[in-house]
Amino acid sequence: MIANLDPVTLARAQFAFTISYHFIFPSFSIGLASYLMVLEGLWLKTGNGVYANLYRYWLKIFAVVFGMGVVSGVVMSYQFGTNWSAFSTKAGPIVGPLMAYEVLTAFFLEAGFLGVMLFGISRVGKGLHFFATCMVALGTLISATWIISVNSWMQTPAGYAINAKGQFVPAGSWLPIIFTASFPYRLVHTVIASYLTTAMAVGAVGAWHLLKDPANRGARKMFSMAMWMAAVVAPIQILVGDQHGLNTLEHQPAKVLAMEGDYEPSPDGAPLILFGLPSNDEGRVGYEVAVPHIGSLILKHDPHAPLPGLKDYPRDIWPPAPIIFWSFRIMVALGFAMLGLGLWSLLARARGKLYDWCWLKRAAILMGPSGFVAVIAGWVTTEVGRQPFTIYGLFRTAQSHSPIGAPAVAVSLLAFVIVYFTAFGAGIFYLLRLMSKPPLAGEPEPQPIPQRAAGITPAASVAAHLPGEA
Repeated sequence: MIANLDPVTLARAQFAFTISYHFIFPSFSIGLASYLMVLEGLWLKTGNGVYANLYRYWLKIFAVVFGMGVVSGVVMSYQFGTNWSAFSTKAGPIVGPLMAYEVLTAFFLEAGFLGVMLFGISRVGKGLHFFATCMVALGTLISATWIISVNSWMQTPAGYAINAKGQFVPAGSWLPIIFTASFPYRLVHTVIASYLTTAMAVGAVGAWHLLKDPANRGARKMFSMAMWMAAVVAPIQILVGDQHGLNTLEHQPAKVLAMEGDYEPSPDGAPLILFGLPSNDEGRVGYEVAVPHIGSLILKHDPHAPLPGLKDYPRDIWPPAPIIFWSFRIMVALGFAMLGLGLWSLLARARGKLYDWCWLKRAAILMGPSGFVAVIAGWVTTEVGRQPFTIYGLFRTAQSHSPIGAPAVAVSLLAFVIVYFTAFGAGIFYLLRLMSKPPLAGEPEPQPIPQRAAGITPAASVAAHLPGEA
């Protein structure tokens, strides 16, 4: 029975499953690294020990998240060889170097300073330790830049030529390949999403501990900072998303039309379909609830601007509209929910009740996972909306698959499901346990170990802090 399954569909399911698991960790670690940088900077500037304690509180969580992100990310590169070797052969001369640059410029930077960041807070000077934290935060952003560059080239390919072997190779300069038409929109949208994901998680943890102990200084500080982030950054993300959508309409119109459920052309302005049941087979949205002209107002900033429909394009390049229609709405709904939480917190702050309104704190706890759900929904919208192409308009997914049978792919998919739910389930459980512990306001601040000034050598200083060495 397994042999009758489509190996391409199984390989796509495997990649979707593993990258969905992976994506939640970098989206959290990017935001957490920057948050840790801010916390340590505020500690150095103000001398307030609350910031130092919060830094150490979230540093433990960051270490686990970073490790899980690295482990889950290693799997992705192997799948290019096992399941998508045809794609690797055709696009390797472009995709391979870009991913190698990510390792050379970002991962090495993160790995080089991560040890100082995690274990050197009492072993090096405050300035050097802050520099290490900044380098790790910078490394996460550089890593995101290269990965988004790869993805953007696959979405809006440019700067390539096709050699005699049928491979995609650079036509000359690498700049058009790295900085494609969609790259800046995707990068900004993704990084802001990571910041909002972290803000929602930090806000939920702060709210949880405030409900138990409203006087906890660390919980109050983290909750306040998270709500500021939601109030300031959520509206910026909505504006960035609007510009990203306009860019996508220009370069991938079929994706946007599928997201909106616009099967029919709209010469006098497209409606905004709020809800419905899209069907590619029937070429329509059943049971639709629509608002006239608002679709054109959003996509063209003119309520009467004409818009094409999916039926204006060949049916064999239609994306799976039922999937991205709903994933897009989940992402947008959560974005506006984050905005609502931020505005609610501003009202509470203006009335001096930020730490007193219990329903605000309950809402923040409820919104804790919202960032992770939103980034996964956004990823589904972007990647499923690119189908049926791996390299948009040039190379189809069905052509990208390895010459491997369905049973082999099915067995590896089952193995990934078992291992991921076991290993990463345990990791997530451990993260939740760390977050369930309140920040201790009375915890002593980390102090550098006196070395030469006290007649102690650096080697002896380190040995004195190792178990069994004194």
